[in-house]
Amino acid sequence: MSSATTTPAAGGFTDATFTSFLETRDEPSWLLDRRRSAFERFKATPLPTLRDEEWRRTDIRALKLDRFAPPPAREPSEAARKALEPAASGLDSHYGTGIAQVDGFPTRLAEAQRLGGAVFLDLASAIKEHPDLLRDHLMTEAFQVDADAFAALHAAFWTSGVVLYVPKGVKVEVPLFHLVGLSPEGTTDLNHTLVLLDEGAEATLVQETAGARRGNEPGLHVGGVELILRSNSRLRFVNVQNWDDATWHFSRERAVVGAGAALQWTVGGLGSRLAKVNQDVALVGERARAQVNGVMFTSGRQNLTYITRQDHVAPHTTSDLLYKGGLKDKSRLVWRGMIKVEPDAQHTDAYQKNDNLVLDEDARADSIPGLEIEANEVRCTHGATAGPVDPEMVFYAQARGVDRASATRLIVEGFFANVYDRISVEPVRDTLADAVAQKLGHGSSSSLSLAEAADS
Repeated sequence: MSSATTTPAAGGFTDATFTSFLETRDEPSWLLDRRRSAFERFKATPLPTLRDEEWRRTDIRALKLDRFAPPPAREPSEAARKALEPAASGLDSHYGTGIAQVDGFPTRLAEAQRLGGAVFLDLASAIKEHPDLLRDHLMTEAFQVDADAFAALHAAFWTSGVVLYVPKGVKVEVPLFHLVGLSPEGTTDLNHTLVLLDEGAEATLVQETAGARRGNEPGLHVGGVELILRSNSRLRFVNVQNWDDATWHFSRERAVVGAGAALQWTVGGLGSRLAKVNQDVALVGERARAQVNGVMFTSGRQNLTYITRQDHVAPHTTSDLLYKGGLKDKSRLVWRGMIKVEPDAQHTDAYQKNDNLVLDEDARADSIPGLEIEANEVRCTHGATAGPVDPEMVFYAQARGVDRASATRLIVEGFFANVYDRISVEPVRDTLADAVAQKLGHGSSSSLSLAEAADS
């Protein structure tokens, strides 16, 4: 690993770093102005601490931002590309086409002829080829720049990402894939994903973040996802976080769902040293619907925090959230959910549930469901459970000749089965099941990719 990558000359996300960073960007003035505004907000916003309610269970005191800087604007080496090859090994056989980005640089682009009229580009290309689309929608409607210091940092320094735009009435028949990879040569990733479906459009996008093992060398990902669904559109979006266990992961993710539109959003939380993810769904149009699925598994000393919000703004809207987590060793998993029903959102139907299976005494799960209801004709329910594997179930299996390890694996598979059944993208469903099984058997050494597992 080169010293230039490990220890950035500018040091951290400072004024000097930002000035140098802007000099490397070939971007229109409106975008540079937005970056400058976000950077000023970043400088004025302190990093969160344990005194902040949302961060009480997420300790980032060991994070040293001055060890990181925006990735250099250069093509990754052949060794860096090869380190991430397993993560994209099944792209051609399981997905229609896709984009791969390694250390912030596109190493593979989507095949336009397989998109059926949709636009699926890396952001750098999209800004040049579709400037009006990006000016109107990039971080203007769904992404909240002022949410916290990490959101502002991301808006100022994002360096890679994709845009998927599906025009009115277009249906992309094949599932699309996006790989965000951090190689042993890279330390920082600032990927941004923008998905915009026009009226009546349909698409499926699977996105995976994957890190090649770097030992104790820390990595940093500060990401953003914005999903915009116009009326009567349909989107299946899968976002699987599978960083290596030396990487810090922070992400702000939000969907805005219009009238009659339907979103199925599946999240996988498998990797990273520490993760803090905010996942919001805003149902802004009448009869908008959202199903949110979460599969999480932690091991070693991992600490994963997922903050979800189902925001019902319009009447006759429906949301259904199911998060399931497994924990082993000394890891910690935190889920905090909120159903918010605005005054005009009469006839809301909202549900959220989080279940956790704690496999070791030193592991800990915190589940905090919540409701804020300002309308009087609604149906809103929530629940959360956490507990160990039932010893009677293990004994039952052992009495029939199944060894203890296999019995535990079967119980874990059964625990996750109903959330797998909700996932309509078959390779993703199978891959998450395989990834959990491998992690259950091999602890924190697992780093199985979506495409790799689907190929096996």
